[in-house]
Amino acid sequence: MAASERAQALHRSSLVIDGLIFLSDGTVEPIRAGGAHAANVTVTGFNTDFAETCDQMAVWAERLAQPGSPWHLVRTTGDFEHARAVGKFGLVMGWQNMRPIDDKLARLAFFHTLGLRVMQLTYNERNFLGDGCIEPGNGGLSAFGERAIAEMNRLGIAVDLSHVGERTTLDACAASAKPVLVTHANAKAVANAPRNKSDAVIKAVAATGGLIGVSVYGPMCWDGRSTARPSLMDFMRHVDHVAGLIGRDRLSFGTDFPGVADLAKVGAIIETTLARYPSAVSKYAENFGNDIRTRYLADCASPKDLPNMTDALLSHGWSEPEVRGLLGENLRRVLKTIWGA
Repeated sequence: MAASERAQALHRSSLVIDGLIFLSDGTVEPIRAGGAHAANVTVTGFNTDFAETCDQMAVWAERLAQPGSPWHLVRTTGDFEHARAVGKFGLVMGWQNMRPIDDKLARLAFFHTLGLRVMQLTYNERNFLGDGCIEPGNGGLSAFGERAIAEMNRLGIAVDLSHVGERTTLDACAASAKPVLVTHANAKAVANAPRNKSDAVIKAVAATGGLIGVSVYGPMCWDGRSTARPSLMDFMRHVDHVAGLIGRDRLSFGTDFPGVADLAKVGAIIETTLARYPSAVSKYAENFGNDIRTRYLADCASPKDLPNMTDALLSHGWSEPEVRGLLGENLRRVLKTIWGA
């Protein structure tokens, strides 16, 4: 499908910030193909240790330093506008697991100095801070986790709770003095996927001043019953539910797309996630295949399809200012509160 002319025009004129790109090989074109200006890019592996993370962030530092680099490091919200003005893509450095800090709070300031601005507390499983969303015990935030959040608040690092367990998420909302984010997850009341969030969590995140980043990731949009691959119609059910609970100004989006020139590079990751986290993706894979090309919505399957999301929002009665909010303005507003600039 092709987005309407109105949707394409609105999309082109809006600040578009993708709340989550889970992998980039340094090639910017796949990510900006659908008109995005910036993204929270996961700059290290999901379960890497301190040394591996330093190595992988060093690769990004080298990319940024190259003459004519298409990337611009986002340290403050003013960098979103600067990157757009000079024709570069805004890189928000993010992690999806705080395993690299081990139990050493001083490492937070170190990574912040390197440009890291978003940290997800856990990636599905348990770490020093708390439980991930597939842990059966559903334990809460640890005492170390409380101290880490306080230090993140002080430094200006956003707390991301997307893959985090229910109780740890609620504890983190209570512990944080600044807004928290769910950069890429949908509503559990609409689709009972392990990665999706309960109404209680959605409300708790909003109560901090934070945002829910609705996602086009297929397993989080699929109701588990339909034999048709999920579409933007399914996505809009999540948008409606979350907006009904907390208001349209509390929504952003996070696609969970890869940003690579060759999708074959993602094959090993897709196989690993199925093997290591079967509860999150196995039923979806049985119905639609375990391939990156079918992991997303039938009509919003890659970054180039983002204008279709804008079209769906307009067709669903969203005003142009509300759409601009979800596309990027809401996230920029909240990040300014978190980052302090």
